[in-house]
Amino acid sequence: MATFDVYNLDKQKVGSIDLADSVFAAEVNKNLIYEVAKMQQINRRRGTVGVKNRSLVSGGGKKPWKQKGTGRARQGSIRASQWVGGGKAMAPKSRDYYYRPPAKVRKGALRSVLSLRAQEGKLLVIDGFDLGEIKTKAALAALEGKLGLASALVVVAGAAGDKARESAIKSVRNLASFDAVPAEGFNLEAVLRHPELVITSEAAKQLEGALS
Repeated sequence: MATFDVYNLDKQKVGSIDLADSVFAAEVNKNLIYEVAKMQQINRRRGTVGVKNRSLVSGGGKKPWKQKGTGRARQGSIRASQWVGGGKAMAPKSRDYYYRPPAKVRKGALRSVLSLRAQEGKLLVIDGFDLGEIKTKAALAALEGKLGLASALVVVAGAAGDKARESAIKSVRNLASFDAVPAEGFNLEAVLRHPELVITSEAAKQLEGALS
């Protein structure tokens, strides 16, 4: 088991927590991280680009002039790609870029990124992130002033609608250098966007159960 110190929002040590080596001290597989990061980025592509080829441009059904005897180059349609107003040769078409690697790959990437942050000493476990109210100024004071962080992802636990969870997420989301997600919304791209990872002890246990 990997042991982590647990701090409060004043960065005072209040205890420790044991977490599974398979999740928080696993071998870092950069290939898995790459595959899942690629998945998250490519799935945001809308794929709606589309250009008409000669079969989609209206008109041009009649041969513009006869094949021989006019002294001009032979043409079959005024909608061929060399004509103004003609169709585009080898035109890009709308397509679905959806890509989804296997569940084992997705979970392996999350284990790898948690272990990577732990190895770097960039994983901070706190006993909770209950600000008591929705206040961005209080969140900034806790993260920058007390915890000494410049940029971090905050992962909190609790059921949907839980007051402490909602106040934490809504207080942090307006900060330019910080972000907050619930444990069930933990994702690779959100972690990689910030150099530090702050996670509540309850959220750490929730991730341990989901990724073990």
